[in-house]
Amino acid sequence: MVGEQIRKIRKLKGMTQERLAERSGLSFSYISDVERGTRNISLESLGKIISALGVKPIHLFQDIDELSVQIGSDEIRTKIEDLNALLSERNADEVDFVIKMAREFLNTIDRKKR
Repeated sequence: MVGEQIRKIRKLKGMTQERLAERSGLSFSYISDVERGTRNISLESLGKIISALGVKPIHLFQDIDELSVQIGSDEIRTKIEDLNALLSERNADEVDFVIKMAREFLNTIDRKKR
């Protein structure tokens, strides 16, 4: 069950087994075996996988539909925090410029969608 949920979360995040192995420091074959349920997983390895996936341990036991909404909002929140950190060291004129460019960029995207 845990391996199946790891696979679902990995795919939801658009990550390959190879990428998960690289990020977790575990081997590709180990990740593959865990996902198929042919290998038992240690708590240490589970911790590495959870960290590499960027999820909370509780996510391994949640419904995938509920989880996709939660992961999506967590990822957006993280990206906004990253953007905030980038802008926090800039002066007001630079921040205003970035805001103006972002608005223009998003307006262009919205026009193309119509």
